[in-house]
Amino acid sequence: MAQTPLQRIALAGAGGAMALGQAPWGLWPVTVLALTAVMLSLPPRDRARAAFSDGWALGFGYFLVAMHWIVAPFQVDVERHGWMAPFALVLMAGGLALFWGLAALPLRWLARGPDRIAPFALAATLALAELARSLLASGLPWALIGHSLVDSPYAQLAAGIGPHGLTLAVTGMAAALAIGMHGLSAQRFGPALAGLLALPLAAVLWPFLDPGPAPPPDPAAPIIRIVQPNVAQADKWDPDLVETHVTRLITLTAQPPTGPAPTLVVWPETAVPYLQEWAEPVLTAAVRAAGDSVLITGINRREGDRYFNTLLALQGQSIPFATVDKSHLAPFGEYIPAGDVLARFGIQGLASGDGGGFTAGTGLRQIELPGIGRILPLICYEGIFAEEVARAARGARALVLITNDAWFGQNAGPAQHLAQARLRAIEQGMPLIRAANTGISALIDARGRVVAQLPLGQAGVIDHPLPPLRGTTPYQRLGDAPALIAMLAILALCAGLRRRPIDPGARPT
Repeated sequence: MAQTPLQRIALAGAGGAMALGQAPWGLWPVTVLALTAVMLSLPPRDRARAAFSDGWALGFGYFLVAMHWIVAPFQVDVERHGWMAPFALVLMAGGLALFWGLAALPLRWLARGPDRIAPFALAATLALAELARSLLASGLPWALIGHSLVDSPYAQLAAGIGPHGLTLAVTGMAAALAIGMHGLSAQRFGPALAGLLALPLAAVLWPFLDPGPAPPPDPAAPIIRIVQPNVAQADKWDPDLVETHVTRLITLTAQPPTGPAPTLVVWPETAVPYLQEWAEPVLTAAVRAAGDSVLITGINRREGDRYFNTLLALQGQSIPFATVDKSHLAPFGEYIPAGDVLARFGIQGLASGDGGGFTAGTGLRQIELPGIGRILPLICYEGIFAEEVARAARGARALVLITNDAWFGQNAGPAQHLAQARLRAIEQGMPLIRAANTGISALIDARGRVVAQLPLGQAGVIDHPLPPLRGTTPYQRLGDAPALIAMLAILALCAGLRRRPIDPGARPT
């Protein structure tokens, strides 16, 4: 890898190019080719510090581009939080890049063996690093390398191997290309042929994995109405505007359907701008507007001095028949690690109404909806954790995700959040209903196809039949175990080859 500051800047640039596979760009071949170029430039490293710095530089460039939208939440209240924006982006990119720095460390040891094992070693260690950052502490599986495949037919592989298997597919493809191109340059035609076979293999798989257009909707399926009020985050809690927001929600909910009446109406996260204890008049008007439909809405509620980010399910009265509290809270948004200390410096939660943070619920759980069956409710951030969704979703008819992406700006953040929702649908083999305050609201089928959506910055409703189930997927049964076993197996193979260096004068086979 790099040996000078200028070369490390080039590595960071390569990491930035890798990030172009993420939404909204979706240039997944750029991700593969940029990583291939990095793998071709791998020299032996004598010091662990140098190897770590190379991996960190690559990751820093990647996360700086992929997560650039993270400054948007700090612009909602500029006077209070704006000063944090550049620090948040740089610190987040630098912190997440630590995982990539650790991923580069084994190359110092493995590089002493045959030169063709280093790309595959990096493919496995990068995938392990992405798995680790998804699980350690509270986890942050956002902008995983494998997410770059969401807009390609290869996304369908997630039903079997999950998001981390997709990451290994991307890094493995780059490693195969690197070995093939290195073999050509070194006139080692055996490795070159084996490596370059990755291209025709990928081309052969493409048509078999492509799900094609969504089939016509089933006219007997329940109708889902998704309400998108499009309330700017800066206005959401303004006491002079909340009545306008509520009126808009109720008007959209009561809008006459063009076909059969909805079975389910879904409002976004914290759609009701009052605590639940004060919201009975709003909820009464809301269920009246929904008629015979079940209404799902987001709201904040209080128990003593604890606050919860909550989903309510109601029908026919303002008393909910199901209440689900968000269990996986967003750090620095809904709660602050070491909050008592950081509060002294003016650092408070962004997403809670008073800045004090929320209390976590007891975990994901299914609820029964009349006319639909069992659904798994997800509140915003909870939808990015594939392994948690897989543990809770078995036997459900659909996933219902309510979110407030108004925090995320008007470009990459909401697009990346939608891309992850599409992967959850593929992984679980079930449709996903997504209601977002400012967009992108969508109905997603069990193959991750968006069958109906409302764009960013537009108020309106979606009325559409609920797509069918595909059935239990291998990922739902096995989770990330197959992907983890594959990563460890690759590393074990590389370690074995490292013990048996190839004679440079021997003819390759």
